[in-house]
Amino acid sequence: MPAPCRFIAVCKASELQPGTALKVETEGLNLAVFNLEGEYFVTEDSCTHGPGSLSEGDIEGDKVVCDFHGGSFNIRTGEPMDAPCVIPVKVYKTRLEDGTVTIKAES
Repeated sequence: MPAPCRFIAVCKASELQPGTALKVETEGLNLAVFNLEGEYFVTEDSCTHGPGSLSEGDIEGDKVVCDFHGGSFNIRTGEPMDAPCVIPVKVYKTRLEDGTVTIKAES
C-alpha cells in the first residue's frame, strides 16, 4: 500500500498580497511563494541560470523576471520564457489548507 501524501506548510496565505512573492526556507528547501490573483504557486527560489533569487524578481502577470540576469520563468509551469534562462525551475504541487499554503512533500 503506498504511503499517504504528506504536505509541508510553507506560509500563511495572508502573508502575500496579490502580485507579490515571498522567500521561504523550510525543511532544507529554499522556496519562492507567489500569489497570482489569489492563486498560490511555489517554485525553487534559485534561478537555474545564476545566483538570482526569484522571490526578489519582478512579477509581470504569470512571469517572474530574475533579479540577476533578467531572464524569466513562467510561475505556473517553471518553463523558461526569456534568455539567458533555458533550464526550467522546479515547481511544487501547491494547495491551500485552512489559510496555509502547503506543498506536496517529495518522497
